[in-house]
Amino acid sequence: MPEMGIVTGAWTWLTTGAHWTGEEGIGQRLAEHVYVSGAALLIASAVALPLGLWLGHLGRGGALAVNVSNVGRAVPVFAVLALFMVSPLRNAGYVPTVVALVLFAIPPLLTNAYVGMREVDRSAVRAARGMGMTGGQVFRRVELPLARPVVMTGVRSAAVQVIATATVAAMVGQGGLGRIITAGFALYDTAQVVAGAVLVALLALLVEAVLAGADRLLSGPAIRARGPKS
Repeated sequence: MPEMGIVTGAWTWLTTGAHWTGEEGIGQRLAEHVYVSGAALLIASAVALPLGLWLGHLGRGGALAVNVSNVGRAVPVFAVLALFMVSPLRNAGYVPTVVALVLFAIPPLLTNAYVGMREVDRSAVRAARGMGMTGGQVFRRVELPLARPVVMTGVRSAAVQVIATATVAAMVGQGGLGRIITAGFALYDTAQVVAGAVLVALLALLVEAVLAGADRLLSGPAIRARGPKS
């Protein structure tokens, strides 16, 4: 099929109303994708961010953070999913997919949280301690606001990676937008495959934009919080 024909076919597939409804429709698959990706990102953030921030605050455990990240990046998500699907978890719905994505999301979250804390200007930390701030106050009012840009970069990176990687869930019979792509391959329908890929890309870009906007909103209060106190 010529390139323009594929683009036109993908657009036609996406704008066909029948493809958006029903149990196999885009709406259902999108909801599944958002649910799995969101759950994985929330769980990974709850695990990795406090640990990375704490290690960075203490100035210890850098080797642990790096090694965990390297191991996490080296393990293919599909391999983890395949192992889960031959374990008792295979009948646990989306649990195997969420667990695999959590393991995939932890490395960038943990690394950026640690690096962000360690890159905070030490003179600012010493000045805060010299003003009589406790360790908790230094963490909340100095280190965390200054580390926020790097931490949020890790969150955005993890979110985009999770959304893109969640498509492999379809290869082990789970839901999500990946089912549209695998169905297209099964039907030898290149237009459907491209349409599914476009949907995944658009979702990733939308989430990236939302998180970037939230980061900008948070930057205002963070800057005011670091201002001089009367």
